[in-house]
Amino acid sequence: MPRKVLIFAASALFWGMLSGIFFAGVPAMACPKSCHCMEKSGLTVVQCMSRNLENIPSDLPRDTVVLLLASNRITKIPNQAFKELHRLQELDLSHNNIDAVDAGAFQGVTDTLRVLDLSNNRIQSVPKEAFTRLRAKISLSNNPWHCECTLQEVLRELRLDPETINEVSCHTAVQEEYAGKPVIQVLDSGINFCNFHHKTTDVAMFVTMFGWFGMVIGYVIYYVRHNQEDARRHLEYLKSLPSSSQISKDLDTISTVL
Repeated sequence: MPRKVLIFAASALFWGMLSGIFFAGVPAMACPKSCHCMEKSGLTVVQCMSRNLENIPSDLPRDTVVLLLASNRITKIPNQAFKELHRLQELDLSHNNIDAVDAGAFQGVTDTLRVLDLSNNRIQSVPKEAFTRLRAKISLSNNPWHCECTLQEVLRELRLDPETINEVSCHTAVQEEYAGKPVIQVLDSGINFCNFHHKTTDVAMFVTMFGWFGMVIGYVIYYVRHNQEDARRHLEYLKSLPSSSQISKDLDTISTVL
């Protein structure tokens, strides 16, 4: 065998062994230090429960299918928090301190997500766009919801977890009489929070229009009185001047105006 061929073969073998050693030490997926990643039935499960996390980890494996973030101190779900997790099917964010959900919080996972748990947080309201096109079964129980038009419109589009649906209650409401009652029970009774919203808006518009109308009337009255006062002062001034035919004509004219 020619010497060059032997040298090439030996070099290829050396680099092949070196590459095998190097890549053998690299994990198949990167896992956040605060989490534990494992394979279960061919699915990547990322367990980050009870780790005192204040934010959603940004370095989650892209092949994550199940993400467990329960019992932490997370306060917000920012826009596109899971945009790289195109295989995410189950997301547990229960028992945190979440009080803010951005409009684009679930962008990128709306088509794949099947289970979403936001129970036992501090959510009072969410933007209508936050759950747009989301197909997941959602748990929203045990949050201090403020019952008003936006929440009604959000719930209309969601597939709530039937086991916890009666635990989604009005902590506060546009009408105090509904505070403490399950949202679904209130809505099923025929109450429409959006009607209250429209009535409140109409009253506000009426008060605003009445205020502007009052200001215009006040200005007109002031303007007329101010002009009358100027005319009277001018008349008195003319009377104090030596009489003449021209002054008499001015007096007659002003008197006619007043």
